[in-house]
Amino acid sequence: MTIHRPGLPEDLPPAEVLWGRWALLAALEATTEAEQDPPRHRTGRWLDDAGLHWDDCGCTWWVLSRCGPGRFVLYGEDEASEVKWHEPKIDMLAGAPAWLPYPEIEHRLEGLEVGCVYWYENGAWARAPYPDGLADDGLDCGVSCFTERAEVLGELADRLVDTADAADADLLLADAEAHRLDPGRLPGLLAPTDLDDEPLDLPAVLRALARAGLTARPATTDAS
Repeated sequence: MTIHRPGLPEDLPPAEVLWGRWALLAALEATTEAEQDPPRHRTGRWLDDAGLHWDDCGCTWWVLSRCGPGRFVLYGEDEASEVKWHEPKIDMLAGAPAWLPYPEIEHRLEGLEVGCVYWYENGAWARAPYPDGLADDGLDCGVSCFTERAEVLGELADRLVDTADAADADLLLADAEAHRLDPGRLPGLLAPTDLDDEPLDLPAVLRALARAGLTARPATTDAS
């Protein structure tokens, strides 16, 4: 669990690692139906042109976007954040680089939807400065399911076949973090149903992993 409230840039793992963890879990929720006809309102985790998403349609939503080689931005909100209500107003984009997706983020800011913004470049995370006395920006509660490796492993273990062990989960996650997954190994590791006992859409999973850039070679959509 992140120990700093409000969050600090060093609470986040390298963006490439964060992307790998998030993309792996998001891919496991991928379906052909959602690919062909994306729902207007979604819950859970998914990947689209804007990047990786996490939304519980309640108290938290987050986006992690790639903005070029070695550049990422993380923005969103958990209800724990005090940033958007702080007086005097906090400029969450103070010191931000020019390459951020400003139209999208500023639109969200105008709607009072954003609790914090972090950006990544040259191997390091950064954010705007906060005033003294600010208690929380929501980072800890919002994305601990991706920042804490043990949490990712725990969920991943529930997605694997019964014959898989902790070492299998650890290796699979390490390969995702390094963006070197072998899609040929996945059919033998992934359980045939998801956490809601719905059939796993393996072709969609493999396509999502390839789209996220996690596979070491092009993924086949043949699940037979």
